[in-house]
Amino acid sequence: METRMKKGIFFLPNLFTSASLFFGFYSIISTFNGEYHRAALAILFSTFFDSIDGTVARLTKSTSQFGVEYDSLSDLVSFGVAPGILVYGWALSSWGRWGWAVSFLFVVCAALRLARYNIQITTLEKKVFNGLPSPAAACMVATTILLYMNPGGERKMVKPIARLISKPLDYFIERPVDFLLSKHITFLILVFVLALLMVSTVRYRSFKEMELLRRKPFRVLFLSVVFLILIAAEPAVMLFTLIAIYVLSGIVEWVLSYRKGRRERSLRPA
Repeated sequence: METRMKKGIFFLPNLFTSASLFFGFYSIISTFNGEYHRAALAILFSTFFDSIDGTVARLTKSTSQFGVEYDSLSDLVSFGVAPGILVYGWALSSWGRWGWAVSFLFVVCAALRLARYNIQITTLEKKVFNGLPSPAAACMVATTILLYMNPGGERKMVKPIARLISKPLDYFIERPVDFLLSKHITFLILVFVLALLMVSTVRYRSFKEMELLRRKPFRVLFLSVVFLILIAAEPAVMLFTLIAIYVLSGIVEWVLSYRKGRRERSLRPA
C-alpha cells in the first residue's frame, strides 16, 4: 500500500466528476433564485456526468483512490445537499421545522449511504448496490418535481390516480383527494421513503458492468432507440416512470426474496 499519493491525477475522469459537481452547485443556486425547473434539470445533468466519470475511468484504466474520494464528495453535494435544498424550497418549506428536518434527513441518509458504500466497495458484488443509490434518489426527487411542473405530465399521471382512489376515500376523508396528492404531502412522504431506502439493505441492480463496447443483440439497439423516442416525446413522464420503476424494483425483489426464504424455511423439517 502506498504511503503517499503519486504526483498528478488522472485528468479525464476527474473532469467529468467536476462537471457533475458543477451542476449540483448550479442546482443549489437555481433553487435560491426560485428557478426550480432549472434546479431539477441540473440534478439530472449531474447524474449523467456522474455515470460517465466511472465508465471513463474503467475504460481508460485510470481509476484511483483520489477519484473515488472526489466522486463521493461530489455525490454528497449533487445528490444529497442539492436535492435536499430543492425539495425544501419547492414543497417542504410550508411545513416549517418539520420541512427542513425531513430535508436534512434526506441529506444525512445520502451521506451515510455514501460512507457505507466506500467501506463496502471491495466486499459487495459489483452487480448490485446495498441500498438505493443516492443518484437514483436524487433523480426521483428531480423527475417528480418536473412531473408536477409539467401540466401535461400531471394531467396524465397524477390526476388519473386521484380519480382512481377518490371514490373509496370519500367515505373516510372530508377533503378532496387532490389534497393528498398535493406537492406538500407527496414530497413529505417521498423524501422520507427515499431517505430510508438509501440506508436500507435493499439490493438494487448496478449497471456498471454493462460492457457497452462489446457486441450486443440487435434488439438491444432497437429498444434503446424506442426508449429515446419515448423520452423525447414525453420527457417528464418517461423519466419519472423509468426512475420510479428502478426505485420500486429493489423493493419488489426484496419482497419476493423474503417470501421465498420464508417459504423455504417453512418446508424444512423441524
